[in-house]
Amino acid sequence: MPSRVFVIVAALRLAASVYTARAVPVAHPASTRDWSDLGRTSITKSPDRNELIMELPTVDLPAGTMVDQAASVGEFPVNGSIYAFHAEIVDEHGRRLSNDLLHHMNVMNPSERELFLPISRRLLASGRETGEIRFPWLLFGARVRAGEQILANAMLANEGDVSYRGVKVRLVLSYVPENRPWPLFSVLPWQLDVAFPVGDKTFDLPPGRSERSYEGSPAVPGKIIVIGGHVHDYATTIEFWDATAGKMLWHGEPAAPAPGQPAVVPPGKLYSLTSIGVHVTPAHRYRVRVVYNNTSGMTIPDGGMGVVGGLFRPDKNVVWPATNPQEALYQKDLRHFMGPVEQVVVTMPLEHMHMEHMH
Repeated sequence: MPSRVFVIVAALRLAASVYTARAVPVAHPASTRDWSDLGRTSITKSPDRNELIMELPTVDLPAGTMVDQAASVGEFPVNGSIYAFHAEIVDEHGRRLSNDLLHHMNVMNPSERELFLPISRRLLASGRETGEIRFPWLLFGARVRAGEQILANAMLANEGDVSYRGVKVRLVLSYVPENRPWPLFSVLPWQLDVAFPVGDKTFDLPPGRSERSYEGSPAVPGKIIVIGGHVHDYATTIEFWDATAGKMLWHGEPAAPAPGQPAVVPPGKLYSLTSIGVHVTPAHRYRVRVVYNNTSGMTIPDGGMGVVGGLFRPDKNVVWPATNPQEALYQKDLRHFMGPVEQVVVTMPLEHMHMEHMH
């Protein structure tokens, strides 16, 4: 039997033993802010393929500078399930530029809460080392709805001596239109980091061995399908624990990087032909833990980070909770995400700039 046919047949057999999640019901937000004072992120459908093109407002990127874009607002034009995306950088003539210019890009839904905290739910993130994110389109898709509002921000860093005008950060999203028999499972991105609850994800890294952790409980029960991690130099391990049961659910270590590239923690696929994911419940507390061994002999400002995240499938008939705009953590996180009122241009050096995005 050809391998592709085997994969499809195996997936269908698996689907027969578990329920098919076509959509995740979402509670209506208590109130919705008017975002009309923000710049616009355009999200358009490709005319000849099932792709969405998300583009942030244009910026100029002088040589030797970092540009911190103000947050902008957009909305999805279709109903569907995203299964892959990648970032692109283009100039005023539409020419592709190096993705090394992209420090980070983040996309969130301000009306839905994050799994482990009452803050806005993160949808997508990318950076210079992220590459393409893709999951099996037959099995998993992250649903989006026509009219769903998102906020997006980005930071660009030009370490070269060539200036660029009219630069756009772009995400290309591959999706399955609604009313298809696939993907079989509707999933949502999630994240948890050691610097929660809100704010910068980096922390000063002392010399020698050190560790940091954070614990929280999920808002709803469900299964973690995929998990991955992001760390900085000198990290030795990052873990995800069921703290209540005293059981480690996932262990990751940075792989040896290619020359000139950052270390990447390989993701864990918590599904097989016979089972789907690791179940988590609001009755338990879960811990993200990162361990470092800083052999430099000195404290490294903003040198540490420990983030886990991936895909989550809520239990059947679970309604995903809305945010409470009056909640203090929600407001603090929103202010942090919105960043500057207008874009900020900073001259190098860049050695202390670090990513704030989830792999």
